[in-house]
Amino acid sequence: MKVILALLMLLLALGLVPFAVDWRSPFLVDFRPLLLWGLVIFPPVLILAQIWLLRTSHAGQRGVKVLSALGLGIATLALTATLALEVRFHLERFQVLHADPATLEKLGRHFILGYRDPAKVRELIKLRAIAGVFVSGGNVRGKGLGQVKEEIQSFQSERKAQGLAPLWIATDQEGGVVQRLSPPLTRMPALSEIVERHPDIDQRKQAVREFAALQGRELADLGVNLNFAPVVDLDHGIINPNDRFTRISLRAISSDPAVIARVAGWYCAGLEQAGVRCTLKHFPGLGRVFEDTHLQHASLTTSVKDLVETDWAPFKALMRQTRAFTMLGHVRLAEIDKEHPASVSPPVIAGMLRGEWQYDGVLITDNFSMAAVYRSSGGMEDSGIAALNAGVDLILISYDPDQYYRVMHALLKADQQGKLDTDALQRSDRRLADAVRFIASSTGGNKDE
Repeated sequence: MKVILALLMLLLALGLVPFAVDWRSPFLVDFRPLLLWGLVIFPPVLILAQIWLLRTSHAGQRGVKVLSALGLGIATLALTATLALEVRFHLERFQVLHADPATLEKLGRHFILGYRDPAKVRELIKLRAIAGVFVSGGNVRGKGLGQVKEEIQSFQSERKAQGLAPLWIATDQEGGVVQRLSPPLTRMPALSEIVERHPDIDQRKQAVREFAALQGRELADLGVNLNFAPVVDLDHGIINPNDRFTRISLRAISSDPAVIARVAGWYCAGLEQAGVRCTLKHFPGLGRVFEDTHLQHASLTTSVKDLVETDWAPFKALMRQTRAFTMLGHVRLAEIDKEHPASVSPPVIAGMLRGEWQYDGVLITDNFSMAAVYRSSGGMEDSGIAALNAGVDLILISYDPDQYYRVMHALLKADQQGKLDTDALQRSDRRLADAVRFIASSTGGNKDE
């Protein structure tokens, strides 16, 4: 009987280990409080039980003793790992919140952060530790327009009191399957549906402009000044039944680069008239990618020559014609850099976009909480350093705001060690200052940062 009990407790201890060493990962954020309680309570119970078995087993019960000793060691490991992660998080958070204010502000202007607790994001706004706030479905669920607007205004009021330009208030409001703020905002069709319904180009143009005007007015009235739309990835008809989040085939405007460029251009112009900046996503294109970068690494193996003629045509046209931001996806562009996601790749960003293409607009990463970055060889820490050094302007951490402290702590340390490219940061500051004049003029904001 004791052998069975010892074996059962060993298996329970083994089952705790994967959670204990990774319970602060973005993928477990919804269960994090419950996991912490479980990981603090169950390992000590197992430890005490294993100690009891060791003490009450006689010399002839060697199997019980071996199993109990293993279980004791593994349960202790689980408890130690849990506490170590919690101590590390709070230590890094403390060091970030008490960092040199000037340095924190210098690096903070490169972050847009999602939130789950308004008080915590206000704390970072007060410290000038972020440049923008991402508003998602969880922030508006069950709230009316007035409540959401009031909360956003409270963020901007803190910023205004500091005499700084307004925060970027960002969201994902594409239409179709991705519209984080509906409700309370009007639920709207995907741009691809408008394209299909209006084959006549003049009617299509009018319909897109009306779509953008309505969406832009609603977003601006709410206080949103940056929309992560339109999707300009080509629809190559690739469908992965296990793709839970990317689903480009449902979000792409068209399979025709020319159609995408025209429609996205009309859309961006309509948003800008309402005082909302648009975002081209997800460079270098996810339409050919089968894997979901939210959950795993992915590579784009198509040749650069073919990409230039197809998937990149809308990006290049719109980068020249609009003031849109460009969002960098976490797919690896195999022909240029097999090792790193495009969002943090020096050859892709500094070499191609900033170098060959001479693109001087704002580059923002896709959500850093995705597995393609979080599980990368350098993790979020090295990825943040690489991104800014390569020429990225804004790092997005939208899903799990706790990861901000991890990345910012790494950047503060890198700055202290002289590992951040000063020239790259200065060029980025200029681009961001140019961009922020847009929202300052649209909202009657204060002086530029």
